[in-house]
Amino acid sequence: MTVPQERSLRELYAEDAERADALAFGRRGTLKGASLAALGAALGAGIPFSRHMPVGYLPAALAQGAPATLRMDGKAALVILGERPLVAETPETMLDDAVTPVDKLFIRNNGQVPEAFAGDPRSWKIRIEGEVNTPLEITLGELEQRFPPVTLQLQMECGGNGRGQFQPQTRGNQWGNGAISNAAWTGVRLRDVLTAAGLKPGASHTGHFGADPHLSGDPNRAAISRGMPIAKAMEEDTLIALRLNGQPIPNIHGAPARLLVPGWPGSLSQKWLTRILVRSTPHDGAGMGGTSYRVPVRPIVPGSENNGRDFADMQSMPVRSVLTSLAHGARLPAGTREIDLRGAAWAGDDTVRAVDVSVDFGATWRPMQVAAPANRHAWQRWTGKAALPSDGYFEVWYRATDDKGRMQPHLPANWNPQGYGANAISRAAILIG
Repeated sequence: MTVPQERSLRELYAEDAERADALAFGRRGTLKGASLAALGAALGAGIPFSRHMPVGYLPAALAQGAPATLRMDGKAALVILGERPLVAETPETMLDDAVTPVDKLFIRNNGQVPEAFAGDPRSWKIRIEGEVNTPLEITLGELEQRFPPVTLQLQMECGGNGRGQFQPQTRGNQWGNGAISNAAWTGVRLRDVLTAAGLKPGASHTGHFGADPHLSGDPNRAAISRGMPIAKAMEEDTLIALRLNGQPIPNIHGAPARLLVPGWPGSLSQKWLTRILVRSTPHDGAGMGGTSYRVPVRPIVPGSENNGRDFADMQSMPVRSVLTSLAHGARLPAGTREIDLRGAAWAGDDTVRAVDVSVDFGATWRPMQVAAPANRHAWQRWTGKAALPSDGYFEVWYRATDDKGRMQPHLPANWNPQGYGANAISRAAILIG
């Protein structure tokens, strides 16, 4: 005779969320005595604010498994999301520096990583052609001689950051919140180079090309080749970057030169930059059109197929925040009644107006202090405190609001087949005692 096996709450929610709700919450949506005790046992502590837990809510401590970590010289223990191509996410607590160190930058590749350039980096050439009066083929050495250098702290974020929040699951790497960096980039303004080439009246978009081979090895296929409206190319923060935090850019991050297009999907920040094509029409390279880096103009049914006909290119990234001072799953000493919190927040082309924190499952919210950005398109640091009434299991929920009043939602909105734009409220589980 087979003995039925007891299943954990994590397994119940994964297999049948409605049944798990019924078992744990009962008809009235309130945790029953036995179920509350079982849930507390699963979490390793009592739940002081259990009365505020939403019906059907899976506690954060039960929602995440142990990740695989990267082992690479010069890089921290990032979370591996894919190996071909290599994709690795930065845990939120590794984003605690105001300026992101090189070893903690996330990794997002679309093709193979090219061999490191063996020559003098100053001899690397970039072509500017298309809808320009004077096509240029210019070396990095000439770039530095002809155009004024600029150093800026700039956010760079993968277009799929937050993708793992979508239900049903979408295609692509299942990012949490760690596909973000705020490093100090040094280079020349792209607009200075385009102005030197002389834009023709019909110039309206760019197309970007790099040296990274396609995963197939086919030399006639681009790994990725995206482009942007000329207005974004001409912004003062859009750079041809030559240095990262004062040092040569590492090969894994696009050496010896890359684009840096802050506030918009990181796929525009072409690594191993070789060519910029100025166009009179939107670019049609790899990673353009269809559902690639595009979101629905009108909501579509989650889980449905779509060819992207009614989609628009993703531009400014949505408002988002990270908690960097406290790791998910942290256990603090018994008797802790106040916790210091800090993190970062950003909002694409916009700025962050507020960050709020809740420790009672969203019943009440406490405002944090939000610093001004170091410059436009830099993230903003936030700090504050939260009070805890007792020992037990708590969750720190955190959300940002941008200067246009747009707040991180409770659940990700505007589902799309490739999972762009998910920026729901984040949560970190902690145990006191």
